[in-house]
Amino acid sequence: MANWNGFFLTEHIEALRQDNIDSKRVAKPIVGEDELAEFNQRVHYAMEYGLPVEVTIWEAGMFTKVFGRVHYVDNIRNQLRVERMDGEGFERVNIADVTAVEVVED
Repeated sequence: MANWNGFFLTEHIEALRQDNIDSKRVAKPIVGEDELAEFNQRVHYAMEYGLPVEVTIWEAGMFTKVFGRVHYVDNIRNQLRVERMDGEGFERVNIADVTAVEVVED
């Protein structure tokens, strides 16, 4: 059976898809000083014992998760360097974009 799009042009369909994506965007959450201190403790705990972490990041209105081991905390650039568990190498995460850190204990 043929896919009938009615009178919609491809530009209209793309605009509708983009509107759907834009409607799912959220404002950046405000992370307090206490939460930042707790994130810091979790990151250092995970680094000390070699445990993986799940870092939730806010990027352009959407939340993404990075799962891996924290390799290095770069205080000059305010970044975490996370060695991804899926074998994709390292990912640099801006500390300002972090909204949650969870230590995954085996």
